[in-house]
Amino acid sequence: MLLSFFRRKTTTVLFHDLLSIPIAWFFAYWLRFNLDLSIIPGQMITNGLLVLPLLLIVQGGMFWYYGLYRGVWRFASIPDLERLLKAVVTGVAVSAIIIFMFTRMEGIPRSVLPLYSILLLLVLGGSRVFYRWYKDGRFIGKNCRRVLVVGAGKAGEMLIRDLMRQVDQRFVPIAIVDDNAQKKGRQIHGVEVQGTSADIERLTDEYNIDLIVIAMSAASSKQIRAVVAHCESCKVPFRILPKVTDIMTGQATLNDLREVSIHDLLGRDPVRLDWQSIHNSLDGKVILVTGGGGSIGSELCRQIASLNPKTLIVLEHSEFNLYQIELEIRQQFPELSFVAILGSVADQVVVDRLLETYHPHVIYHAAAYKHVPMLESNVRQAVVNNIRGTRLIATQAAQFGVERFVLISTDKAVNPKNIMGCSKRIAELFCQNFNAQSETKFVTVRFGNVLGSAGSVVPLFKQQIQQGGPVTVTHEDMTRFFMTIAEACQLIMEAGSVSSGGEIFVLDMGESIKISYLAEQMILLSGKKPGEDIDIIYTGLRPGEKLFEELFHGEEDLQETNYSKLRLAVARDYDWPVLNTLLDDLVSTDQDLEIVEKMKAIVPEYTGEKLDILSKRQQIVE
Repeated sequence: MLLSFFRRKTTTVLFHDLLSIPIAWFFAYWLRFNLDLSIIPGQMITNGLLVLPLLLIVQGGMFWYYGLYRGVWRFASIPDLERLLKAVVTGVAVSAIIIFMFTRMEGIPRSVLPLYSILLLLVLGGSRVFYRWYKDGRFIGKNCRRVLVVGAGKAGEMLIRDLMRQVDQRFVPIAIVDDNAQKKGRQIHGVEVQGTSADIERLTDEYNIDLIVIAMSAASSKQIRAVVAHCESCKVPFRILPKVTDIMTGQATLNDLREVSIHDLLGRDPVRLDWQSIHNSLDGKVILVTGGGGSIGSELCRQIASLNPKTLIVLEHSEFNLYQIELEIRQQFPELSFVAILGSVADQVVVDRLLETYHPHVIYHAAAYKHVPMLESNVRQAVVNNIRGTRLIATQAAQFGVERFVLISTDKAVNPKNIMGCSKRIAELFCQNFNAQSETKFVTVRFGNVLGSAGSVVPLFKQQIQQGGPVTVTHEDMTRFFMTIAEACQLIMEAGSVSSGGEIFVLDMGESIKISYLAEQMILLSGKKPGEDIDIIYTGLRPGEKLFEELFHGEEDLQETNYSKLRLAVARDYDWPVLNTLLDDLVSTDQDLEIVEKMKAIVPEYTGEKLDILSKRQQIVE
């Protein structure tokens, strides 16, 4: 306490407050005698000087007692003013009592004390308010950047408050826009809401704005896209604020302004998960993730590792991917029992040894080949990995008593037009129908593209933009569904935790997005202009590609669930002996033409061109 008293700033503030006492005291006399010092009796001035030391001692003591020096002038607020009011009123009351006891108030005008208390409040409170007003940026220096804030909600309020508290005053909030018309004219910390997002360009020019900050933590991606479109019409940089939830949990700070990313434009509303159910389903369990080094598999590993599993096992056929995920998990979760196994799900020796040694309770089957054009030319490998591998590990999972088996599928399995989608549809059929033959619960989770996954258009476009273009888009009308990898994995875990077996869960992917729009936005976000700085070239559909993807088949009765982002596709049953016979025949076939014919026999809705191409090639050979 004594050390804090002698700190320079505290001493300065205390000196200011003590100096305010004689100023307020003598100004009270001045007001009492109608602003004419010449008519004040000399004895009254003498009595006033004699009382002044008492006022300094009593009032100074009350300042200290009520904690006026615990706060900081820079952040003076209503609670500080309340403490100030208590200190002044109490100090004047105690002083009046002492003066009355010793002098009966003789020679001291009765009206001086109330005038003194009012003046003292004005001097002390006014100086504090003025100091904060000054520090909060009402005076804009030459080196300050003028900021337009988009969003008058909680995130916007936190941003403005934080900017005003910056000592260096690099950024000064000038105006706010918000699409809620009822907020127009309101003020947040003295900054006025002056319009909607449609007024961004006008206000930017009118106020000579240097930076636009989007502070809309609860906004949908559609709303963010609309705001970004207005920002792009201005010739000033724009940034976005992290989500309030990230700030509150410490994952980000208000200083973490960042450029708008493609995730902001294509992301969706925050997922509300049943974390208790997910945690209960994985806590203390042995978990196996196949393909755990891939985009989806590695994110599953990260999230599962945080849920206190007994052991996390990764089966991965890529040596480099396995090395990367093992290194990351061991660094971030050093106490976790982690097992890395190099091998393929199509290798029965590896699979049997793994299941017999570790007896996993839950398997997330993410291992699959997924590159559409590549698998059109490698039909046999698609069957070996995506079909035979799935059938093998699913069958052995049932034999070794695995509790739950979660197959990760794709929207390309619906009315497939390519080998990859058809192979995944066959994997779905096997797991869905095998559920009735086993005590293991088999569940399928189907979703579309994930942002930033290996082989997706996002990293491809990013690379092309870095190289100066052109950006290649297959068709100007092509659309795809997108979600973040983290969201997809969270919903996969939720679907697995609530499954009773045999279901096909379809993740709510929101609205589909044009790939051409994605390309344009990525170019704009890189600071370039489409068609001027970087060209977009349309190359035509590649083998096996569809203009648009579907999430469920017309004969699948899509039903809502109790979980906001999960929907249930009531799958079509398949005669189990017939399916097994067809699969036996398929996986033992070597010739591509026969393989595709047998795949179509299992999935009649397959409409790919591969069968026609192979048939014509066979006719030419003959």
